[in-house]
Amino acid sequence: MSVSVNLPLNSRGKLASSLPAEQLAEITELFENRLEGHSLDAPFYTDPAIFKIDMHAIFGQHWIFAASVAELPEPGDYVTVDYGPYSLIVLRNDEGGVNVLHNVCRHRGARVLTESTGSTGNLVCGYHSWTYSPEGNLIHASAPGETKFDKSCFGLKRAHGREYAGLIFVCMADEPPADFEETAKIFEPYLAPHDLPKTKVAYQQNIIEEANWKLVMENNRECYHCDGHPELACSLFPTWGLTEGLVPAHLEEVWDRNTQAQAALEKRCQRYGIPYEVFEELDTRVAGIRISRESLDGDGESFSPDGHRLSKKLLGDLRDFRLGRCSMHLQPNSWFHFLSDHVVTFAVFPINEHQTLVRTTWLVADDAVEGDDYDLEKLTHTWKQTNLQDKAFVELCQAGANSPVYEPGPYMKSEYQVEAFINWYVQRVQEHLA
Repeated sequence: MSVSVNLPLNSRGKLASSLPAEQLAEITELFENRLEGHSLDAPFYTDPAIFKIDMHAIFGQHWIFAASVAELPEPGDYVTVDYGPYSLIVLRNDEGGVNVLHNVCRHRGARVLTESTGSTGNLVCGYHSWTYSPEGNLIHASAPGETKFDKSCFGLKRAHGREYAGLIFVCMADEPPADFEETAKIFEPYLAPHDLPKTKVAYQQNIIEEANWKLVMENNRECYHCDGHPELACSLFPTWGLTEGLVPAHLEEVWDRNTQAQAALEKRCQRYGIPYEVFEELDTRVAGIRISRESLDGDGESFSPDGHRLSKKLLGDLRDFRLGRCSMHLQPNSWFHFLSDHVVTFAVFPINEHQTLVRTTWLVADDAVEGDDYDLEKLTHTWKQTNLQDKAFVELCQAGANSPVYEPGPYMKSEYQVEAFINWYVQRVQEHLA
């Protein structure tokens, strides 16, 4: 579903005029001189002006993963999504579609909805009770003595919303990137067997990481650091991202085991008609993507100490628990794991140049019963621990970027997806600044 957008703050002219010409020229030069194959210069991670550009050029122009359909199962259900200076209301409407509204009252700018999630009929601002329909139309505003007040001129501003394979995306650009439709056609067949509309939220975790959002994304795009994830390494092969010739001696046995498990997984996928091939265009399309189905260690079923299933309920029409994980990366703010027994979604929402909210959501079959079909602590344990470890890693990097002696270091060959993310980011910002 799409709704109209009216967001003058995103215009290039507004962005250019909001920064001094000399400062904008310096920043433009930083992008032009970026050293390929290396981490970014410190200002990319520390400068409020560059963060402001990121909010305009990336989060103000591109499709952002906001939520799953499991978070909005019924009409009137909503989530609020905040990043940088923006706040959006993502609302399930009576027709089953999604309305995306700016969470800014048209009277004096108060937040209309203050909870992160909930259910509502009309939207009522708590300041002066201006009341809006789920479509954002102003339907009530007491205006004593006002004879020329036209309510039709003061509806909530809208943004674009799209729903694909149970995932909800938002975009604030006047004209959103057109190729997202093609990217959705790529990932929909991979996700369809998991049937996200028939899932429910088991748990959601919000972590604020004291680091720039790009450091959070860089950390996710490689497994060079995966020795620091002991809980995850029980099921996720720590050789992820490696190829023949790059495997260190201490991981050779793991590599062989992974190779055998992947071959067995691909045979099962062929038997069930489930796509598994790697599709990767992280920086060669505007809506960058990487997706594949990959084997897990142990029993090969889920993120547990022995790889055994964590929920007794299969998702969708899947007929086998031992189907590894479908892993998907989307630029610029999300990654996902789709397993036979549950799904984990990750969304990154920048707060400022040195703080980022990471939202992790665990989904299970909508008829799964906590305590009978799954143990919530066991279901969430691996990624809760991994998230805390990643938080520590990216905060170390932020501390380094703040140091006067920091300079960009080279990415290793196994970190090629980090380079792809940074290359995508630089291309998009340069297009916007141009």
